[in-house]
Amino acid sequence: MSPLRELAALFTRLGFTAFGGPAAHVAMMEDEVVRRRGWLSREQFLDLYGATNLIPGPNSTELAIHIGHARAGWRGLVVAGACFILPAAAIVMGLGWVYTRFGALPEARAVLYGIEPVIIAIVAQAMWSLGRTAIKSWELGVVGAAAFAATLAGVNELVVLAAAGTWIALAKVARGRLASFVPVVIAGGANTATGFGLWPLFLVFLKIGSVLFGSGYVLIAFMRGDLVERLHWLTEPQLLDAIAVGQVTPGPVFTTATFVGYILGGPAAAGVATLAIFLPAFVFVALSGPLVPRLRASPVAGAVLDGINVASLALMAAVAIVLGRNAIVDVPTAAIAAVAAIALIRYRVGSVWLVLAGGVVGLVARFV
Repeated sequence: MSPLRELAALFTRLGFTAFGGPAAHVAMMEDEVVRRRGWLSREQFLDLYGATNLIPGPNSTELAIHIGHARAGWRGLVVAGACFILPAAAIVMGLGWVYTRFGALPEARAVLYGIEPVIIAIVAQAMWSLGRTAIKSWELGVVGAAAFAATLAGVNELVVLAAAGTWIALAKVARGRLASFVPVVIAGGANTATGFGLWPLFLVFLKIGSVLFGSGYVLIAFMRGDLVERLHWLTEPQLLDAIAVGQVTPGPVFTTATFVGYILGGPAAAGVATLAIFLPAFVFVALSGPLVPRLRASPVAGAVLDGINVASLALMAAVAIVLGRNAIVDVPTAAIAAVAAIALIRYRVGSVWLVLAGGVVGLVARFV
């Protein structure tokens, strides 16, 4: 297949099957792109992942867009991003139709019971694999450990990433290896929407996509402040239902915006909300993507990127611990996680198939 068709096939499949949130998505992409296909080296993959933490927007989606650009240029950028987003958006839109028609969501706990332990195993495998490449010195190891501890203590993700990158750069400066440091500041615009309509809806989600750093929990805070408290477009229960849909469906968590748009204004509003929240990611990656090789070639920028890489893995580790507490709740789920880890590491079974198998096991356990 041509590179574009390869990208379309891979990211369409991930769009339908990538459960578990950004950390799991990154792990699955590492499995497919680095381990199986060899499109990127681990260091290249880490650099692209680190670059997603320097710009606002959904990290796993931006990583897909970066991979598309690295593989097939500007057309690959569009194809990879669109193919990762659209399947998830279609699924969420379908759930939006069910929700508006019946006022509730189908029970999904049985499927998640089997999938969640598999996700923990996938994330753990990716952290082990990427960590061996990212931790290139004792200094990076110390910074990674400190970033992990700071994240568990509740320090903001942006502070952790900035501190890690700055510390590694300053450590090199102190040894006389660097002579300059150029900071980068990214600012977001204010939201001007004042009432419901497709254009105000577009502005709300365009702002969120343009300024939001961090995890899906940060997305919840933005949406609650804009949609519930200020604009009063959603009630608290509706927001909680929207967040639940984003968490239990595959693909980007930001497709929560698709669900919100649907329950506010049907298919047209769902499409507008989806376009608005993801559009900044394409723009930011298009602008920053060509700079990533230059960042790595520059000693100072490379040092910052090294620090950000280990801090990013520390964030993944902290997320894995939080998810693990909720996913591995009894002996069967512990067994599922252990079997999935062995299948990944020893037999190199594809992460997508393990997720599907976990869902089947969960359904069987529900009705036995």
